[in-house]
Amino acid sequence: MEMQEILCKVGIVPVIKMDCVEHAVPLARALANGGLPAAEITFRSEAAAGSIRAIADAVPEMFVCAGTVLTPETAQQAVEAGSKAVISPGLNLETVRWSIQHGVPVIPGTATPSEVEACMREGLELVKLFPAEVVGGVNMLKAMAGPYAGMKFMPTGGVKPGNAKDYLTQKNVLCCGGTWIVPMDLLEAGKFDEIEKLAREAAQLRDSVR
Repeated sequence: MEMQEILCKVGIVPVIKMDCVEHAVPLARALANGGLPAAEITFRSEAAAGSIRAIADAVPEMFVCAGTVLTPETAQQAVEAGSKAVISPGLNLETVRWSIQHGVPVIPGTATPSEVEACMREGLELVKLFPAEVVGGVNMLKAMAGPYAGMKFMPTGGVKPGNAKDYLTQKNVLCCGGTWIVPMDLLEAGKFDEIEKLAREAAQLRDSVR
């Protein structure tokens, strides 16, 4: 399946900061078992690349992405580790163009119409809206839907169980990114059964509107 089809089916993509590579595989299995076979592993720690590599090797059914990719060099490191897409909080055209040149799916962050148009000029049809709640949330997406009817969004930043349905029902939202599914305290404690429960609850929320 193409990236957009996969992410649309997943609906809610867990956004995760990994501090321990050993937790990567059991975490990925917990998310997949809970109905969320995708993850965005952020490059905010030294364990990011190793965690992506471990998941890509041991849980190939997971659509593992690299997040917080700020440079082409990080994008290359992520892809070499096994990342199936690169995601960034903002718009860095060097990273976007490197990704396109190397056939790597890329989802840059946008917060303004001008940034959306810049992505359109690069041929992109999916961007991140970040930080979603801060820049207008659902109302921003509704406003974007008119002039940018062909653009799909992945709102991330402030998306929670209480407002996820509002996001997922927007016609221009492909999927959401959420940090609540993998709380740091549960991850650090290795409580993967509890993370699986949170993933299952998120998957049920997704299924209730899609």
